[in-house]
Amino acid sequence: MPEAQVTAAELSSHDPALVLLTVEEAARRLRIGRTTCFRLVLAGEIESVTVGRLRRIPADAVPAYVAKLRHRPAEAA
Repeated sequence: MPEAQVTAAELSSHDPALVLLTVEEAARRLRIGRTTCFRLVLAGEIESVTVGRLRRIPADAVPAYVAKLRHRPAEAA
């Protein structure tokens, strides 16, 4: 039976010591697609910062975004 292998990307996306996440890491934490995460960043829905030419998402911005979603009124279907 093969053992489960953890990739470096999966390990880093769950590392609680990380202060800044790539958009891809934040998307993995939210279980959404990379493109959707970029759209949320560009729309200002998820806080992000620029480090040089890089776009990074503060680790605490991910649970803040989820909390914001939980307190939004339900949209009519």
